[in-house]
Amino acid sequence: MSGGGAGDTLDKLVVFLAKRDGIDKLVKTYQYVSKLAHWAAESSHPGLAGRAKSWETAAGLSRKVFRSGRSLTGLNALRRSPGEFGALAVLANAGEMVYFFFDHFTWLSRVGVLEPWLARRASFVSAFGECVGYVFFIVMDFIMIRRGIRRERALLRGGEGKEEEEREGEVRRIRADRVMRLMGTAANLADLVIAVADIEPNPFCNHAVTLGISGLVSAWAGWYRNWPS
Repeated sequence: MSGGGAGDTLDKLVVFLAKRDGIDKLVKTYQYVSKLAHWAAESSHPGLAGRAKSWETAAGLSRKVFRSGRSLTGLNALRRSPGEFGALAVLANAGEMVYFFFDHFTWLSRVGVLEPWLARRASFVSAFGECVGYVFFIVMDFIMIRRGIRRERALLRGGEGKEEEEREGEVRRIRADRVMRLMGTAANLADLVIAVADIEPNPFCNHAVTLGISGLVSAWAGWYRNWPS
């Protein structure tokens, strides 16, 4: 049984890492673990801290390369009908598109393809779009969570003339959707803190521990959401 369980986990890991988002969450874990390692070792082990900083920098740039073309996701969403959320969906997807589009200029500047001075400006615009996108994605998730709670309460009261088994199945689906949306909200809130640190530097958001924990919360929520069921 243990061998079968290990094999099943390995199968899921292979599927997870075959996704762009899967690789991104793995490298994001590297990035923020190394940030915390650098902070912890900076005063007592400067040599180790330097290696951790190099790891963090490499992981951060690698993630930017992996995100090449992601701005097209937001653009494609804008081309379609915004659906029931209307302006909320438009603003969320527009923010995401700006974030990923200017992210290209950030990493190209940092690796020396474009002028170095462009990196800071592109990073600011990218982070601003990221903040806008996260705020509206969070709002939409909270709206859907509230709807789900109301729907679940109605089903648990035994209304709508549905069979008990059918109601229980729908309640399970609502609860599973709520968990995924809460994970998405946790990731978006954590990434929002990181983005605010970029556009409005302050002692709390820019502290290595705040950034490290926020990055890991976002990464691990992404692991959960993208892990094959």
